[in-house]
Amino acid sequence: MADQHAPSLYQINTRVWLTELSRSLGRQATLDDIADAELDRLAGLGFDWIWLLSVWQTGPAAQAISRANPQWRHEFAETLPDLQDEDIAGSGFAIRDYTVHHDLGGDAALAGLRQRLRQRGLKLMLDFVPNHMAPDHRWIDEHPAYFVHGNETDLARSPQNYCRVQTEGGPLVLAYGRDPYFDGWPDTLQLNYGNDDLQQAMVGELVRIAGQCDGVRCDMAMLVVPEVFARTWGIPARPFWPEATRQVRERFPEFRFMAEVYWDMEWALQQQGFDYTYDKRLYDRLRDRQARPVREHLMADIDFQNHSARFLENHDEPRAASTFPSRVHEAAATITFLSPGLRFFHQGQFQGRRKRISPHLVRGPEEHVDARLERFYDGLLTVLRDPVLRDGRWQLLQCRQAWDGNWTADCFISFGWTGKDDARCLVAVNYSDHQSQCYVTIPWPELAGSGWQLRDRMAATLFDRDGSELVEHGLFLDMPAWAYHVFAIHRIEA
Repeated sequence: MADQHAPSLYQINTRVWLTELSRSLGRQATLDDIADAELDRLAGLGFDWIWLLSVWQTGPAAQAISRANPQWRHEFAETLPDLQDEDIAGSGFAIRDYTVHHDLGGDAALAGLRQRLRQRGLKLMLDFVPNHMAPDHRWIDEHPAYFVHGNETDLARSPQNYCRVQTEGGPLVLAYGRDPYFDGWPDTLQLNYGNDDLQQAMVGELVRIAGQCDGVRCDMAMLVVPEVFARTWGIPARPFWPEATRQVRERFPEFRFMAEVYWDMEWALQQQGFDYTYDKRLYDRLRDRQARPVREHLMADIDFQNHSARFLENHDEPRAASTFPSRVHEAAATITFLSPGLRFFHQGQFQGRRKRISPHLVRGPEEHVDARLERFYDGLLTVLRDPVLRDGRWQLLQCRQAWDGNWTADCFISFGWTGKDDARCLVAVNYSDHQSQCYVTIPWPELAGSGWQLRDRMAATLFDRDGSELVEHGLFLDMPAWAYHVFAIHRIEA
């Protein structure tokens, strides 16, 4: 296995963040008002990337739809019982123009913030939404052929997927942006990837964005893959991502692409130029609380895993604290964020926030901090700054029966990291709701002949073990439900 680097990313809801800052300042805050001390804090936590969600210009058309949609308003009111219209700015994914929103300070404010991030070793990730645009995007008038058209029959049969739009050239029936399994998003219009001019125009948008940041998270990236696009719209299209990623990297060789992707298309998009792809399958298996499917997922090829984005929550998923009970949450986070790949954290996760904030909203609810989870994440982030867990080599470890007939070894997930200067870390989790026992196979024959101290980085516990016993028999573990160890392994000097 080759050496790897497992970076960490922190997602921030930019508009909510600035709303909170505006309240403390007593005036509307922009990106210029984000304090250097806050950037120092984020850098000190060990992050490599900051993803600023929803910085692009939105418009009044999508905002009006968001405010008028009764189903959406019901969701918003569940998040904010004191909901006001001004809390609903419209979805940050209904983009009117890929320029920084004037309320955030415009392109100049973003450029200044990016420079301050760079000074602290932090890279900036922004959104790219390939599938659709806001209904008042300038292309509606300038390039109506860039959009998927329908007819009066389509509108009559599927009003949830089509709408009538007034343009400078007259009225048109256009399709809402959508994926093939759900009704359209009525605050967006669908781009037509069967149109080569549209594809090149979107590459142009990507190149322009790439001049303002270090990477993009591509929303629902699989929707524009030819087979998916044809299944959704019956329109043939040539591949977009291989050419788009190539052209961007010609200008910006270090630029990074992360795909929101589902439907077992992760590997396919990695092959089309994506550096990281969402690992929703790991999340789903952890949520189901069964160790074996999680372990089987971690048997995937290491190259795939190194390019997977591991998360427990993001702006689309329910909050982790509302999905996983506290002890399960800690166990799931230990597996997720100590595995290889991009470690993807979400604003509010460390404090145990329980209410998901829709990307249509610019204000979040007041919530109490979960002190236990906050302490856990403080410890986890400290551990993740260890070079062996960032640049080391990872391998899944076998967990064997502690004695004949004891099936609880199947409840363990264990893996090891090795790095420079003989650094070693062994992670073991009993991912079950009962006491379990196993022997973890130790893959390091060089431990034989010496004594070793196992220090749990997440607890104040130390164990001394004989290296020959470890190599010959393995490490015996007897652990309560949802318990975990993160052992740093050091030689006991004579």
